Amino acid sequence: MAENTPLTLKKPLPPFTRESAAEKVRLAEDAWNSRDPQRVSQVYSADTQWRNRSEFVTGQQNVVAFLERKWAKELNYRLIKELWAFDGERIAVRFAYEWHDDSGNWFRSFGNENWAFNPQGLMYARYACINDLPIKASERKFHWPLGRRPDDHPGLSELGF
Repeated sequence: MAENTPLTLKKPLPPFTRESAAEKVRLAEDAWNSRDPQRVSQVYSADTQWRNRSEFVTGQQNVVAFLERKWAKELNYRLIKELWAFDGERIAVRFAYEWHDDSGNWFRSFGNENWAFNPQGLMYARYACINDLPIKASERKFHWPLGRRPDDHPGLSELGF
């Protein structure tokens, strides 16, 4: 299990309750919707290990580089995450996000993530499986201004995803 300095705490901390796991998921969603790789990377341990689709990423600095590449390709990115399950230091999430490429082709990407956290609340493992569905612009469901999803915007279950 990865460890960072004891001074670095990212609450809520494990072991998770339903409420603290849901809070951790919403905080992650908010960070990813910022599309700020430095901000997002702060919740990962220095030696975090990821599998994202078929790409393997190790280390916080490589997470930053990965996210910079991702958001250069996935334009107008808007994400919704939902808690699926939790136990101790682990959280399972399902998610969907909408984006378009530089040719204006829209996609909705669906997936699942498995997360593991160290005692400081930093994620040391992230395993993501993602599928892309081409959609028409008229089929988009995520219409809030770029940034944090408004509290009154429906989640995945409410949208029927």
